[in-house]
Order: sequence, then C-alpha cells, then structure tokens
Amino acid sequence: MLLDGKMVRDSLLAKAKEQIEREKLNLTLAIIYAGHYEPSERYIKNKKKYCEQVGIKPLIFAMPNVKSEEEIINLIEKLNNDSNINGIILQSPIPKGLDIEKCIKHINPQKDVDGFTKDNFYKLAHNLPGLRSCTPKGIIKLLEYYNIDLSGKKVCIIGRGNIVGKPLIFEFLNKDATVTIAHSKSSNLKEITLNNDIIVSAVGKPHIITEDMVKDGAIVIDVGITVFDGKIVGDVDFDNVKDKCAYITPNPGGVGPMTIAMVIQNVIDAYKGGNING
Repeated sequence: MLLDGKMVRDSLLAKAKEQIEREKLNLTLAIIYAGHYEPSERYIKNKKKYCEQVGIKPLIFAMPNVKSEEEIINLIEKLNNDSNINGIILQSPIPKGLDIEKCIKHINPQKDVDGFTKDNFYKLAHNLPGLRSCTPKGIIKLLEYYNIDLSGKKVCIIGRGNIVGKPLIFEFLNKDATVTIAHSKSSNLKEITLNNDIIVSAVGKPHIITEDMVKDGAIVIDVGITVFDGKIVGDVDFDNVKDKCAYITPNPGGVGPMTIAMVIQNVIDAYKGGNING
C-alpha cells in the first residue's frame, strides 16, 4: 500500500488553513536565502506557495552576494527581534566557506521552524514539547495517519545526517520503537535491513535499497533524493521492492510533501510558543 504524502499533506494543510482562519492568526515566515543554489530556489518557491495557500505571509530575504557569517547573523538577530516574524528558516546550503551551524545557533529557538537549534534538539531527545525537525516529524505523521503502531517495531534508519537521520532516531524512540542506525561505515547492510520491520533510507544514493534487502511485509520509507537524467530518483528500487511491502512511500510524492506540511505546522506552533508537537 502506498503511503501517499501528497494526500496527507493536503489534508493537513486544509486543517491548518481552517485553524488560521478560525483563530484569525496573523503569521509570517521569514526565509533567508544566502548565495545561489538552483535547487534551493525550487524549495523556497514551494514553501512560499503553501504558506500563501494556508494564509501565512512568506518573506524571502535573498543574500546572493553574502561574504560572511556575520552578515547572515545580523539579519537573523534583526528577525529575532521583530515581533511580526513568527518563524525563521535559513535555507540550506549556504555558500561554501561559510559555517551554517554558526549561523543557526543564533536563531531564536521559539522561531526555529526547521527545529535545528540545540535547544529544540534537546527537547526532541527528551520528548519535551518544542519545534521539531520537519522531515522526521513528517515521517512520523505520515505513519500515524495510516494508523501504523510504532510501539515495539524494529526500525532501521540508514543515514546519520543532522537533518533526518539523527533526529529521526529520537522520533522513533519516543514512539517506543527499537532503533538501529546504519551508515556509510556499516557492514552487512542487507543483514541489518532484513532484520527490521521498518526501513528508512536517507542516503541519496539511487536504488541502494533493493528487493533482496527487504523482508515480506516490511514498511519502507524513501527519503533520499538524487537527480538522474533530469528525473528525481529515490534510494529505493521502488518497482522491484513495492510488492514485498505492506507499506511504501513513492519518491517523489511521499516524504517531501510531508516536510512542507510540517513547516506550516511549525509556524503555527511557533506562534503559540513552540509548545505543541501535534
């Protein structure tokens, strides 16, 4: 069965729009775009589109000629102090030679819509209310929408990045799953994946997950994205894996739409003080 991220996104955004209208919320999301990176422009366009769709005002701060972290940090501090700004995103990546972590740590955690600050990561690790990283949060929301009980499930996460892999560990642990993390230095990846009920791949290597690595009835979540011959290709060999799975995400159309839905939800939660995880 397909885990249809587009359908779930549309359902969640309809609820968000209704809440914004009902509560007459005046919400503004600031997106900082440092440098020039074509994929970032597509991501920002997407965020702008869905913000406007639900009634959130997007403000794009383009810095094409930025030369130092201090320029970005000065803008972040200005946005932190602007009471009209409810959420702040520093679009990744930023130009080579600049330290994005140095910049992110200056974002007010209560406006940290991406959930990247150490304060929000601490809250996630300790299962406390806070703004959580959007892609991991979106994966959990997608599974919950399909009434998939995670308690006791054995989960393998492939990829240990700061944006997906690491925060996703705690998302699953907070749902009482048993988590294994695999990465580029892991040996016997096939042996690991075959021993798990849920496989999440966030590597960015086309078709790294093949049919022989997935047990019958498994749940497969494909996060990785690679552009190959002008097309988006996932980590999972979808056509050959799908018939073995109880549930599987398409790529595109699975995790990506859920990420944008969580951006919208985090803007609302940030307005309310970052105290809602739902």
